[in-house]
Amino acid sequence: MNVVMKKIFLLTVLALFYFSNSFAEIPHFIDFTKVLNNSKAGAGAQDKLKKKFETQAKKFDTQQAEIRKEESKIISQKKLITPEEYKKSVEKLRKRVADLQKNHQEVLNGIGKSRSDAKKNLLTALNPIIRKYMEDNNIRLVFDKKSIILGDKTLEITDQIIAILNKKVLSIKIN
Repeated sequence: MNVVMKKIFLLTVLALFYFSNSFAEIPHFIDFTKVLNNSKAGAGAQDKLKKKFETQAKKFDTQQAEIRKEESKIISQKKLITPEEYKKSVEKLRKRVADLQKNHQEVLNGIGKSRSDAKKNLLTALNPIIRKYMEDNNIRLVFDKKSIILGDKTLEITDQIIAILNKKVLSIKIN
């Protein structure tokens, strides 16, 4: 049994033990991935990040094309310039390529961090909503759908939570 299966089994056993005294208190589950993808705030954040990524990708494609042109120019001038000038040109081009790669990685890391921060912000906004829903509906335990092997679909509260979230949180700030 792998680690994930052991954790799932343990959670299931604990849940069954916890709820063995009262069948009225059945645990429910929520698909957090669906909430992140389908809520207005989550989908809006993803759209903004996608546009940011696409804009940066176009910028880097343009810069790469410029570097390729410069490389072709240097190669075509190889026999026309001195070996020292050629070497300087090649070193300058290599530095430009290295700088572009470093910048590209920094932008990707920044977008990844923005995505992670947006996810954390959405989950922070989601917690009181879930807590209130639990209180209003006498639910004592909510699992993430990823932790559930099998479950009655009537115990899933994802759509209800998305509906409440869409009314309370319209957007998430993206850095």
